[in-house]
Amino acid sequence: MLNQLKKNHFYLIETAKKLISQRFKENRHHFAAAVKSKCGKIFTGLQLKTSIAGVEICAEAVALSAAAEEGVTDIEALVVVNRIGDVISPCGRCRELFIDYCPKAEIIVPGIAGARIMTPFELLPARASLLNEKRPA
Repeated sequence: MLNQLKKNHFYLIETAKKLISQRFKENRHHFAAAVKSKCGKIFTGLQLKTSIAGVEICAEAVALSAAAEEGVTDIEALVVVNRIGDVISPCGRCRELFIDYCPKAEIIVPGIAGARIMTPFELLPARASLLNEKRPA
């Protein structure tokens, strides 16, 4: 897959950055995500952090859920940023969600020379091989 960001990717990043800059709250919302459907609609989400360690909902899951709530399933691109607006890599649980809910999406992740694009299967290569093993010949 091409690693170059396009204009719509930069807009998605800026959308997530704007959300976290407006809504960051210590011990509540440290991450924001933005997802774009093929029709161009953008959905956003904030991380929902709790006082119990390990009990939280990722911003990516919230954004995907917002899209699903409106019946949108054709997710084209996705990004998550931290509280200072840096693009970050999604956690393993969210990578699994991407394979199930948006397997062809362009996931914007950090790279050595700036943000780049990866597919859900590039983020979880072992999962791709497991899926191939389960498919009948």
